[in-house]
Amino acid sequence: MAEVERDALLAALERDHQTARLAPRARALLDYAVKLTLTPAGIAAGDVARLRAVGLDDRGIHDLCAIVAYYAFVNRIADGLGVELEPCWGVRERDSSEGKA
Repeated sequence: MAEVERDALLAALERDHQTARLAPRARALLDYAVKLTLTPAGIAAGDVARLRAVGLDDRGIHDLCAIVAYYAFVNRIADGLGVELEPCWGVRERDSSEGKA
């Protein structure tokens, strides 16, 4: 993938992954990850079936779920402790109105 194409894809993913030009498998993975992150209680058999439809087996589905859940867990711990990212990550520090632990 050329740098220009990559940059356009990254920009589209930052705006809304659903508008990005993705292969069906990548879209299914991202749809599942977003749903598990935002509305975990909403995950249903149909969500898993969509993953199977794009080629994931039990191990792949488990691994996807574990990676998304672990990422959420680590971020909740860091947020709960008021951990700031190192400057190299290019992310703004928490606004002082958000409070710190």
